[in-house]
Amino acid sequence: MGMTMTQKILAKHAGLTSVEAGQLIEAKLDLVLGNDITTPVAITEFDKAGLTQVFDKDKIAIVLDHSAPCKDIKSAQLCAQARAFAERFDITHFYDVGQMGVEHALIPEKGLAAPGEAIIGADSHTCTYGALGAFSTGVGSTDMAAGMATGLAWFKVPSAIKVTITGKFAPYVSGKDVVLHLIGQIGVDGALYKSLEFAGEGVAQLTMDDRFTIANMAIEAGAKNGIFPVDDLTRAYLKGRVDRPWEAVEPDPDAVYDQEVVIDLSTLRPTVALPHLPSNTRTVDEVAGMPIQQVVIGSCTNGRLKDLQEAADILKGRRVHKGVRCIVLPATQQIMMDAMAQGLIQTFIEAGCAVSTPTCGPCLGGHMGVLSNGERAVSTTNRNFVGRMGPTDSEIILASPAVAAASAVAGCIADPAKL
Repeated sequence: MGMTMTQKILAKHAGLTSVEAGQLIEAKLDLVLGNDITTPVAITEFDKAGLTQVFDKDKIAIVLDHSAPCKDIKSAQLCAQARAFAERFDITHFYDVGQMGVEHALIPEKGLAAPGEAIIGADSHTCTYGALGAFSTGVGSTDMAAGMATGLAWFKVPSAIKVTITGKFAPYVSGKDVVLHLIGQIGVDGALYKSLEFAGEGVAQLTMDDRFTIANMAIEAGAKNGIFPVDDLTRAYLKGRVDRPWEAVEPDPDAVYDQEVVIDLSTLRPTVALPHLPSNTRTVDEVAGMPIQQVVIGSCTNGRLKDLQEAADILKGRRVHKGVRCIVLPATQQIMMDAMAQGLIQTFIEAGCAVSTPTCGPCLGGHMGVLSNGERAVSTTNRNFVGRMGPTDSEIILASPAVAAASAVAGCIADPAKL
């Protein structure tokens, strides 16, 4: 029986010639990741278990991004615990305030994820690195603790859904619209513990930032991971970032998939997800005019340079609508500097936006953009659950950077093509 991309990676890391869906394996890890919320829990479990060493200080990454710069005493204490652990074991890839970024943008930027690798992270959106042809998935903090100590993790080998992409984008349509359309089609549990494996000639139309966005939200369909094939665009992204050997995988011609979903890019419209699930999708013209109080442009989903460029193109020469707060969060320090060099930051500020240092803050209702009672936000983040960004009667509408920027100008959900 042929294997999918994910199954091939897991087989290699388990030291097996082949694996099949449902099989339990133990696999070697290329990277173990945590942040300022999940790492302290892992450290506590690490110490409780009497563990005294890490498997490889070069294959652990700790990124202080969720509540950093620290918003309160508790977050400061958690960050201090992570700092002490990083110093104790001389962790190579420790990223603190001033050097950090939103973890799932920073890890690829720093070359810490590569094709064919097996990566776990104590954060559900670790599936982002599938954009590079890696197997990457989120785990709990206890698994992170075990991974840091042993360099191993156990998995149940997932079956797969093949997502075939065809066609070319229409104006103002991007990777965010692709993944929202997909989740709307199959549901938040449509890929439960499966691998979403992307294929088709339309993949070539997706920028790397589009692919990161799509892989990032694989978990919002319940998927164990999302993974893209490695092509020339992937190789160009990796050049100068990854200096270690890596090996891309391709699915076998007779690989078995539970189902195939076909997405024609040319038929997609700008898409949003209404409260309170990422699957509650509508095209923007179906809900245009819905009033909003806040816009958030950033996060591990849409805080990369292309996202900022798309938003700035719409905001340039325009002003944020009176009564709307627009917050822009470049996902890493490098993205911030690139955006400054291109004049994007000036465009945002002149339009009336607040521009922040990299942080996950508002995405999880932590800081830098918490909503009040009854307020509604359009956000380029990945979750719009009840109470995610504020009180339980507040609302989040997920959208692309283009739709978010257009909505900031209009003061309501707006189609960027109709500004």
